[in-house]
Amino acid sequence: MTQQSGRARLVAGVGAAALMMAGAGLARAAEPVTELEAITITAQKRAQDTLDVGLNVAVISGADLAARRVTQVSDLSAFTPNVDIKENMPGILPVVTIRGVGLNDFSATNNPSAGVYVDEVYLSSLALMNFDLFDLERMEALKGPQGTLYGRNSTAGAINILTARPTFGGVEGRVAGGYGDYKTGELEGMVNVPLSDTFALRLSGKGVRQDEGFFFNRKTNTDFGRRKVGLGRLQARWAPSDDLDVLLKLEVQKFRSQAGAPEFFGLLTPPGAPASLACPGSPGCTDFLGYRDTDGDPFRGEYSVDPAYDVDQRAATLRVSDDLGWATLTSITGYVNFKRQWGADTDAGPFRQTDFVERDRINQVSQELRLSGAGERSDWLLGAFASRDRVEMTYDGALQDLFNTTTLTFSNQTSKSAAAFGNIEYRLVPTLSLVAGLRYTWEEKADVGATIDLVSRAPGSGLTMAPFGAPPIPLAVVDATIDDTNWSWKIGLNWKPDPTLLVYGSVSQGVKSGGFFSGVATNSGQLQPYGPETLIAYEAGVKQRLSSAGLSWSGSVFYYDYSDVQTFIRDTSGGLPIQRLGNVEEATIYGADLDAMWSPAALPGLDLTVGLGLLHTELGEFASSSGVTPKGNKLPDAPEVSFNLSAAYTADLGENLQAKVQVDGRYADDMFKDALNDPLIATQSYWLWNARASLFSGSDWEVAVWGKNLADERYVTQGVNNLPLGVGFRVYGAPRTWGVSFSKSFQ
Repeated sequence: MTQQSGRARLVAGVGAAALMMAGAGLARAAEPVTELEAITITAQKRAQDTLDVGLNVAVISGADLAARRVTQVSDLSAFTPNVDIKENMPGILPVVTIRGVGLNDFSATNNPSAGVYVDEVYLSSLALMNFDLFDLERMEALKGPQGTLYGRNSTAGAINILTARPTFGGVEGRVAGGYGDYKTGELEGMVNVPLSDTFALRLSGKGVRQDEGFFFNRKTNTDFGRRKVGLGRLQARWAPSDDLDVLLKLEVQKFRSQAGAPEFFGLLTPPGAPASLACPGSPGCTDFLGYRDTDGDPFRGEYSVDPAYDVDQRAATLRVSDDLGWATLTSITGYVNFKRQWGADTDAGPFRQTDFVERDRINQVSQELRLSGAGERSDWLLGAFASRDRVEMTYDGALQDLFNTTTLTFSNQTSKSAAAFGNIEYRLVPTLSLVAGLRYTWEEKADVGATIDLVSRAPGSGLTMAPFGAPPIPLAVVDATIDDTNWSWKIGLNWKPDPTLLVYGSVSQGVKSGGFFSGVATNSGQLQPYGPETLIAYEAGVKQRLSSAGLSWSGSVFYYDYSDVQTFIRDTSGGLPIQRLGNVEEATIYGADLDAMWSPAALPGLDLTVGLGLLHTELGEFASSSGVTPKGNKLPDAPEVSFNLSAAYTADLGENLQAKVQVDGRYADDMFKDALNDPLIATQSYWLWNARASLFSGSDWEVAVWGKNLADERYVTQGVNNLPLGVGFRVYGAPRTWGVSFSKSFQ
């Protein structure tokens, strides 16, 4: 059976199942049923059953996140289809792509296309996405443009991460720990202490120490990729009445870790090579300096950069909610102070060709105000948002062995944003509601940056980046300010012919503002700003809960009209070609999502979850280093088929003792990693399998053994082809890991 026919049968089978579910559900609409436990979310800024929310949203509880070892943002793609989260460098720099929409970049100065919120505070920089998860209440993933309910606009969607809050029910605590391969130890703890009926504290923390990395540097004969992470969170909650609720959260993060390294591939045919050696890309190919890597192990190589990855972050959030009687006023104030230093060997070899060490400083302040209320026939919300963030980025380029020089690249960027937004859900008749939202946004970005050549060269010393002269030599300089005003909107209908069935349709527009490229440039034109992107989304879907069958499911189809797509393009205007952020005039995206959860009554203790994502993407025509790239290329990080499943079985062993076995799988189809659709850095289709077995006594204690990437799948998450420099690299996902864990709760 061919891969294409296999996909077709999979799609046809799932589609037929969806139609049968819908038919069965409509046939039973009039039957009295016993409600399954409702899943409550706050995707629309109020507590709702998922069956009342007319958009595609996936939700996973804090307990499930812990059981499935979702420990970082990059793990979140494991439980919902049509979401790809890749790491630009091993272990760091995650980029979120939802339904093919995502900013394919890693610079600290850029905002993500998919908004990531932690306790309703928007994270303004891609650099802030690299953190460990612990003591969570739940996580929600919203697909499609967001803006009429959210502080910051986004084109791809939103990920809401909600931490567990202090409670007033009594003193409780939890301690959890574990040990795994690569000499990895983890310890996590939480204590909740109500000091009175109206004031409570919650203190939680997490520590990770990995004393052996799964990368190996043959040049120094040492392993690397070690981790040393400490995180702490203190929350104070004051609720003097049923109307007023005040929550203050303080957080710290400290990393003294090591980044991983990519795998080298050469682009040049070495002298005397056999005719069968196909360059570029084969293991025997070399770079300009003659280095090759033929061992076939993506986690072993020869590297010339200190892999240290150091982070210090402090954050504070103040949330105040006051019920005024006729409406509820909510204020959310957020502050983040972030510092980071890390190095990358982007030629993936032993020579100093394109090595760099980056230093980032980020200060972010945001304020959101919302006024919401409900009438006899409507639920409404009005909001205002303002933020200011400053990103200072420098990186030292070590290019001595290829260019006989070093460089300094820096960017000092200040961004300001303000917005007003509103949303209303109006019940036209008891079973039909109109949803409408509108947002006006103003944003301004000012950037001062440059790439400077620091060392003069002797004539004939090799490749050059700039004319000879006395150092320092400015290669590219920018000092510019851009601003943008735009409208976002949404209009839709929600039809509930039965309390267990929702049919919805909507049209919405999201806009992401422009920005500045902050990487290495060889002339000032390459640092000019790129423009905003706009996405109009058409979506229709169905959600249903079949209580008598123990089944809930949802399906949606969507079509995106995508304009001025922000993505990497290849710029040849300078002394050397570079990849920089620019705009592609248009793109088209369409596809479908299908999710189902089933707990069959005939097999008590069995829980099954499945999700299927289908996706078609097409970029318009754009200019590249090889000339005009015609219409038809695929968007990066957008597999045509993605599939996830989970099967868990819980058995009662008596005497308040239970056992649980859970297996999770995720499939991603072939996908490209750049707009040029370069096959040398593409990802082949792959499956990832994880499993966990546990023995527990209710919520009192648990011991477990777990494994991730059980088949030790080698799969590419990112790649770069630097053909003019003779080198390229591929980043791979983590290999197989395993461990044991325990937890104990106290009350």
